[in-house]
Amino acid sequence: MSTVPVVEAHQVCKRYGATVALDHADLTVLPGQTHALVGRNGAGKSTLVSVLTGLTGPDSGTVLFGGEPAPRAADRDAWRARVACVYQKSTIIPDLSVAENLFLNRQETRGGLLRWSAVRRAAEELLDRWSVAVDVRRPAGELSVEQRQFVEIARSLSFGARFVILDEPTAQLDGAAITRLFEHIAELQRQGVTFLFISHHLQEVYDICDTVTVYRDARHVLTAPVADLPRAGLVAAMTGEDTGSAAEARTTSARRGAPPVLRVRDLSLDPVYAGVSFDVAPGEIVGLAGAGGSGKTEVAETVVGLRKADAGTVHIGDRRIRPGDVPAALAAGVGFVPEDRHHQGFVPEMSIADNATMTVMDRLGPGIFVRSAERDRLAGTMITRLAVKTPGPELPVSALSGGNQQKVVLARALAGDPRLLVLITPTAGVDVRSKEFLLGKIAEAAEAGTAVLIASDELDDLRLCDRLVVLTHGRPATEFPAGWQDREVVAAMEGVDLDA
Repeated sequence: MSTVPVVEAHQVCKRYGATVALDHADLTVLPGQTHALVGRNGAGKSTLVSVLTGLTGPDSGTVLFGGEPAPRAADRDAWRARVACVYQKSTIIPDLSVAENLFLNRQETRGGLLRWSAVRRAAEELLDRWSVAVDVRRPAGELSVEQRQFVEIARSLSFGARFVILDEPTAQLDGAAITRLFEHIAELQRQGVTFLFISHHLQEVYDICDTVTVYRDARHVLTAPVADLPRAGLVAAMTGEDTGSAAEARTTSARRGAPPVLRVRDLSLDPVYAGVSFDVAPGEIVGLAGAGGSGKTEVAETVVGLRKADAGTVHIGDRRIRPGDVPAALAAGVGFVPEDRHHQGFVPEMSIADNATMTVMDRLGPGIFVRSAERDRLAGTMITRLAVKTPGPELPVSALSGGNQQKVVLARALAGDPRLLVLITPTAGVDVRSKEFLLGKIAEAAEAGTAVLIASDELDDLRLCDRLVVLTHGRPATEFPAGWQDREVVAAMEGVDLDA
């Protein structure tokens, strides 16, 4: 087997405005390997994948395939012949058959007419070559997540690529499907296919990979054989600490002995999460921690009624909230900061005043009528409370910076003086000063007696919590009281036993 690397990235840099996405990053993948690329959110993994697949050009640095320079950005056929990426979100078109998906825009024709028998025969030969047992006539929408991934891998190999990037391939698979996927990867590896494996679940690195590369803060930190790298060493490379820094314990104002504000019992939503139970007391901040695909976000969205669980109960105070009932959750006293402020958190062209008060419209006037003076008074109070930088409440939210937009989203959540505040990655995409300010306001709400639930994988968010419930593959894995160490929590989120 050739020893020339399948792909090499040398000193690759990429900036987006003031954000450094890659800082002189390196990667070398040898033929026949299954090579892991790991790192915390924001480490630079996704940007590197964009560079390696030709979707993004580096500002500086070089990319080589088999020792030769990467193709021109416009030469998509040349890129497909060198590298393929199977993303977590499927690119299979559900309304087309498996055969049509495999040879979309490449179907054999005669006299301008499609030769469907030839397309199906070619599809069968392709799937047989790569050991994929799927009926090519079947509508792709009927395939399981696992089968769609196998079809996407076979399609990528049909272009000639023998280097495949797998981006979070296990995020939507159950244990049995993960085992079959790993067996399939091992078989393809024996046939000369090389994989770059990206996963939030570090145990999978030890299950399937030969070599691991760690990125942290947009930089290459470490490349080592998996067999030679203890789990504790891998987590330390990701977090930048040898022994883990203890999270500072917050002086909690949780009212001991008081009935919980939130009670979640045996909550399940197949196949996303199962058997989730926890309480949040008045004045307590509880974190739902977990990597991508852990189910933490979906559990939080279920609590506020955005998702409908298959089983289990959610009580807020003495009210049992009907599954999937957002108005009932709001009426019970929930304030909510969603994961994506741009699509879920505010209406961009509406004013700050309208956005900040839309959850308390019933207080601003009779029926559908709003007393504008009352709205502006309440909005002014929230603008002052959240220190939103604006010339006035009439300014559209779209005109604000990211940090100030997130302050408006938090203002809306707090406007109704909620009993329970549910926040999903509340400081995502904001600058350091805004992050500190937002976390301080969340702590103030808890000190005033509000129960707080934070779903996040950001350690800065989680350090605010009195305790953490860690989810792995949709199930509660462990719980940490305040005073936990970064490496312990990261290892639990990634599914790694530090003592193994």
